[in-house]
Amino acid sequence: MDLITSINIFKQVVRLGSFTKAADQLHLSTAMVSKHVAFLENHLQARLLTRTSRRVSTTEVGQQFFAEASEALALLDQASERASAGRLKPKGQLKIAAPGWLATPQFAQWLADYHALYPEVTIVLGLDNRHVDLLSEGYDLALRVTDEPLPSLIVKPIATIEFFLVASHTYLAERGNPQTPQDLAHHQCILPTHTVIQQKLTHEQDVVDYHLPAVMYTNDTLMEYHLVKSGLGIAYLPHPIIQDDLKTGTLVRVLPDYEHNSAILYAAYINREYLSAKVRTFIDFLSQKIQNQSWI
Repeated sequence: MDLITSINIFKQVVRLGSFTKAADQLHLSTAMVSKHVAFLENHLQARLLTRTSRRVSTTEVGQQFFAEASEALALLDQASERASAGRLKPKGQLKIAAPGWLATPQFAQWLADYHALYPEVTIVLGLDNRHVDLLSEGYDLALRVTDEPLPSLIVKPIATIEFFLVASHTYLAERGNPQTPQDLAHHQCILPTHTVIQQKLTHEQDVVDYHLPAVMYTNDTLMEYHLVKSGLGIAYLPHPIIQDDLKTGTLVRVLPDYEHNSAILYAAYINREYLSAKVRTFIDFLSQKIQNQSWI
């Protein structure tokens, strides 16, 4: 028998002063109510009730147990309500891991919009290009760009992220604009240390290999971006952080007639069964924002 259930049944017997009345209240047989009380007494190795033909009364131990158990059950109900509320209403701390290049004005505005909708959620945002361990590092959710999501995680595709080779006008004026993928071998490139770039381009269904000689490496995508704008060289960057520069002409696409790689941005989390409202609403919110204002 379940101990908590037996305690609740014992509580009803004491409140109503009768096994029969408690059975009627709980829609159980009198025999089943009696079994639960006997199980509880056996578990505690103590007599809780004194039974006569006319009434049921608590022993001294039973009265003390009734008072303390009632308080404990009230605290348990309160804790259950709070935990359940987290699944129904977004609240509490939401710890998110995301790539560093998401530190854009657009994403910042989306976070502000989410807070306006769900002010009881406190976001703790960790921006890092490495793949964090959600369980050991205590993250509720990760936003990841990858071709191979881990099978141990639940993942939902959020968006397709395009990556482009870009450079500044200053750099191209000094070093010349590459006309073919092979020309890249004679240029300065800024490369990431946190991932390996697949050095292939597609042109009219032909896949062309190329080589990017590094003038500098960094583990920070935003630093790559600033180094490109400074005129140091060519870099392979995600569209969200360069889209405004491409529109204004501050940065220029290199080899624009060639198709570059793209990858999927996933929302990844650990457990689908007990998905909290804060995680669910953030994923839905971000999906809707990206759908309404494409990053492609």
